[in-house]
Amino acid sequence: MKAAKAVRASTKQLGASKRVTTGSKKAAGRPEPRWKSEPAKTPTQYIAALPPDRKAVIERLRRTIRNNLPRGFEETIDNGMIGYVVPHRLYPAGYHCAPEHPVPFISLASQKQYVSFYHMGLYAGQMLEWFKAEWPKHTTAKLDMGKSCVRFRDFDAIPYDLIASLARRMTPRQWIALYEAARGNR
Repeated sequence: MKAAKAVRASTKQLGASKRVTTGSKKAAGRPEPRWKSEPAKTPTQYIAALPPDRKAVIERLRRTIRNNLPRGFEETIDNGMIGYVVPHRLYPAGYHCAPEHPVPFISLASQKQYVSFYHMGLYAGQMLEWFKAEWPKHTTAKLDMGKSCVRFRDFDAIPYDLIASLARRMTPRQWIALYEAARGNR
């Protein structure tokens, strides 16, 4: 009996000493994906660095937004994403968290598991209820949403016509008024 316990104990110790730990889940020597390696300075650079399946989706979303967004918003790279902002020439105070940045309105990003579409007007206004009611009329996909982020996991079920309608619903002046009201005119 004692011999059996001694054999089990020595086997456990031997097994424990043979375990190899890497210290990280990331494989050594594996290069970062090209789209993560260098921050894009323009929307065109951002899209060019994407994998082909993401590139097609982001290009179509970008085209949908650009074709429907009211005049006055500007396209830029903001926080590592394609962004549509209220420029300083329309709102000199800038974004309250970082006044040197313009006020964000819409952003697009390719995340690891999905494509993100951020619309700040959904978070700050009454458009959210309208958007939730319209969603099932335009797609069979379940609405996957955070505060102002809509996550597209099924690229074939993106409701581009609904995104176009949403983009048209607010001018820069309306967004500034809503933004200031939400902040309490601080």
